[in-house]
Amino acid sequence: MSSSAPRAARPSGGILKLLLLGAGHAHLQVLARLAQHRPAHLDVTVLTPYPYLSYSAMAPGVVAGHYQSAECQIRLSPWLQRSGARVVQGRALHIDTAQRQVHYQVRPHDPTPAPLSYDLLSLDLGSGYNPDWLDLHLPGAREHALPLRPLERFVRLWDDVLTLAQRKPLSLAVVGAGAAGCETTLALAHRLRTTPHPHRISLVAGPAGVLPQAPVGVQQRMLRQLKRHGVTVLPQACVGVAAGEVLLDGGGRLQCDVPLLALGGQAPQWLAATELACSDSGRVRVDAQQRSVSHPEVFAAGDVCQRDDTICPPNGVQAVRAGLTLAHNLLAAATGEPLRAHRVPRHSLSLIGCGVGHAIAHWGPLHAEGAWVWHWKERIDRAWMARWHIPTDAPPSRYEPSRY
Repeated sequence: MSSSAPRAARPSGGILKLLLLGAGHAHLQVLARLAQHRPAHLDVTVLTPYPYLSYSAMAPGVVAGHYQSAECQIRLSPWLQRSGARVVQGRALHIDTAQRQVHYQVRPHDPTPAPLSYDLLSLDLGSGYNPDWLDLHLPGAREHALPLRPLERFVRLWDDVLTLAQRKPLSLAVVGAGAAGCETTLALAHRLRTTPHPHRISLVAGPAGVLPQAPVGVQQRMLRQLKRHGVTVLPQACVGVAAGEVLLDGGGRLQCDVPLLALGGQAPQWLAATELACSDSGRVRVDAQQRSVSHPEVFAAGDVCQRDDTICPPNGVQAVRAGLTLAHNLLAAATGEPLRAHRVPRHSLSLIGCGVGHAIAHWGPLHAEGAWVWHWKERIDRAWMARWHIPTDAPPSRYEPSRY
């Protein structure tokens, strides 16, 4: 299935500017495609605050102590060099669709954002938590909780939590019982058993319970694993965070030294203030070609967007698969070739680690668990990282350590 695309209008100099906003899983696919073939008239810029991409599937393994943080990081510089893209370090603040410019900051408190122009724009920003949303729904979380997103920041701060756990007993609570929350909770339980102190770990699941979108059999498997690792699962919802405690629905208070937020990711707050058509959740609405339904020169993939023709929630697996279509369609839009539709599968394989050495698998209504699932997940994750690793004999990256 394809869709014809008019050739993107070129400026008088004949050069077409493609701006990749963010360096997520989908944009990594774009860089790989550009490394194979980049039209001579295409000028490519990547705007990102980080010199690497953190592979989210391996982040719980870092928490569990199974991986070093560098093992789940894909260096961008070799792919930038191979694709001929230039990099600008910074964080986007606004998209001016009328002027076709993205305004960004190099440092968090720069008074005057700088502009970047584009003819074609692609968004793959990853996700975080909107400050205003947190202040409204979880007051105090910004000041007192450690969010799992953005992943790059969490992995950096995890060592501080581990150092604290080596010094004294801790009470930790994970807020959010989706796949990321459950996997992180079990990784915590596994790692903290290696410290000299006893620790208390709670999972604040809320009334929906653990893995609310999974089959009942998968939920039961996860509850057994949480019980086996000594995790207390709370059915109350978190309504706020204060110093040393998590506030629960109904007036309950949970003593907590380190609250971790593992809620579903959100699109950047500033997207809703652009002229791009967005969903109620603030994500860019895209069609089957991953193209904005309101601005055909804008494409998007991953957590930042939502398909109008499917109810499938955003996730990392879908971002990777959509990246192949996105890579084709960005080049097609630049050269006037037909666009391809991205087919979202009805089911996708989910592998959820339970610490180290055990994992749960489910695909649609089918599910299983055991050490063999863990080894399967391990092979898939390491193969993915090996695919993107380039032995570097190239010049050093132009990146500096991120200030964010």
